[in-house]
Amino acid sequence: MKVEITDVFLRDGLQDEPVIVSTAHKLEIAEALVAAGLKRIEAASFVNPKRVPQMADATEVISSLPAAAGVTYTSLALNGKGVERAVAAGATDIQVVTSASQAHSNANAGQAVEDALAGIGEAVSRFPATRFFAGISTAFTCPFEGSIDPGYLLRVVRAFKDMGITDIGLADTLGTTPTVQVMASLSHVRDAEPDLTYYLHLHNAHGQALATASAAVGTGVVRFDAALGGYGGCPFAPGAHGNIATEELVRHLHDAGHDTGIDEARLTEAVRLARDIVTHSPAAGLLDPAR
Repeated sequence: MKVEITDVFLRDGLQDEPVIVSTAHKLEIAEALVAAGLKRIEAASFVNPKRVPQMADATEVISSLPAAAGVTYTSLALNGKGVERAVAAGATDIQVVTSASQAHSNANAGQAVEDALAGIGEAVSRFPATRFFAGISTAFTCPFEGSIDPGYLLRVVRAFKDMGITDIGLADTLGTTPTVQVMASLSHVRDAEPDLTYYLHLHNAHGQALATASAAVGTGVVRFDAALGGYGGCPFAPGAHGNIATEELVRHLHDAGHDTGIDEARLTEAVRLARDIVTHSPAAGLLDPAR
C-alpha cells in the first residue's frame, strides 16, 4: 500500500523548542527532506510571533522554499489574519486549524471553537483559488477537558465540510490517547461522513503512536503527519509530547511492506542535520519575539 507522510518538523517540530532556528537553516532542512523523498512538507505557521516566536519568519520561509517537482509545501493558520498572511506570502496549500475542545481553543486560539470556525469559514470563502485542508487539535483528548466526545468531534468535522473542505486531519495532540479510543472516534466520524478524506497527526507519549498508525492503515488511512527526530509539541497544551518520528514511522511502514517513496538513508541524514541545527541554534529568549 502507498502511504503518504507529511513531515511537520519545520512547523510543529520547532514551535515548542526553546530556540530560534534561522530561516537559512530551515531552508537547509527543507532541502534535506526533499532529497530524502518527502513530497509533502509542513513548512511554517502564520500565528502571532509574540506568542510563537519560532514562527516569526513564516513569510520569509514560504517565499524562499526550494522549488521541487511534485513537492507540496503547506502552511498553518488559526484564523482569518493568519490565512491572509499566508496567501500574501505565496502559500498555495493552507491548513486551517481549530480544536475539538473549548478549553484548548481558548488557550491556543484565544477564542471559542464556534468563533474560530466562523472566522476561518469567512477567510476560506475569500480565497477560492487556495487549496485548504483542515486540522482538528485535541481531537481525542484535551489536557483541560479529558476525553473528547466523538459526537462533538463530528460537529467540528461537519463545520469544515460546510466550508467546502474535504481533507480533514485528526490530531492526538497530547499523544496519550489509547489506540482503541482513536480508532473508535475515527470510525464514528468516517461512518457519518464517509466521503471525506482523513489523515492522522499523532504525538507519541507512551510509544503507542506506531501501533495506532498500524491500526489506522489497516482501515485504509494512508496519510500521516510525522516529524524528524520526534520533535514537536504544542506550547498551549500542557503535557503535549513530541510527534511520531518520521524515521521510525517510515521504517515501520517499510517493514510492513508499505511504500512511502522515502529513502531511509537520506532521511537519517536529514534527522542528523535537524538535531545539529536545533542544538546549535540560539535560545528564543535572547531574540526579539517580533523578529
